[in-house]
Amino acid sequence: MKAQLLTLELAKKASIELIESGKGTQAVHDVVVAMRANRRSGTACVKTKATVNLSGKKPWKQKGTGRARAGYASSPVWVGGGVSHGPHPRSYAKNTTKSVKKLAFRKAFSARVLADDVFAVPSFEVAEINTKQFVELLAKLTGGAKSTLVIAPTFSKNTFLSARNVQRTLLMSAAEVNTENLLAFDKIIITQEALSALGQRLSS
Repeated sequence: MKAQLLTLELAKKASIELIESGKGTQAVHDVVVAMRANRRSGTACVKTKATVNLSGKKPWKQKGTGRARAGYASSPVWVGGGVSHGPHPRSYAKNTTKSVKKLAFRKAFSARVLADDVFAVPSFEVAEINTKQFVELLAKLTGGAKSTLVIAPTFSKNTFLSARNVQRTLLMSAAEVNTENLLAFDKIIITQEALSALGQRLSS
């Protein structure tokens, strides 16, 4: 199996129109921020002075003790009291339009191609379940990249099982890969079929 560096000409043959200008940079930022925000659970929660499990009785009388006046033991200034201005469950979700997502994906893919980080191969699979064989194949195709994203329409069972224990390597289908995936790895390997699928995905 031999890898071919994906160039502008090869991308155009696959009906992928690359962005060579600065257009789309803001879209990439917005989409990646939204994706990371949407993964946040937003479940952080603290108890306020109203919800902490303490008595509402006045600790001591207002005057005559020589101590500062106090109205309740759940005051935020007391140890064991409620928390003032703390976090409560909320949604961090951010929405982005389909056109912005599409522009961001095209820009991210274009940037990786222009940086000579994308390699095209006829197919990608290993003959048997063998992690060592899988790692050697990656090293041969990418020249020993520290992290690799492999994009194909589908993956055989042997290929998937061989890759599951390889750190900083991700197998993604052409239909599922997203903008964040394209930016997270040192090198990208894409099959010819997946390249055509991306072309259809970007043209729709």
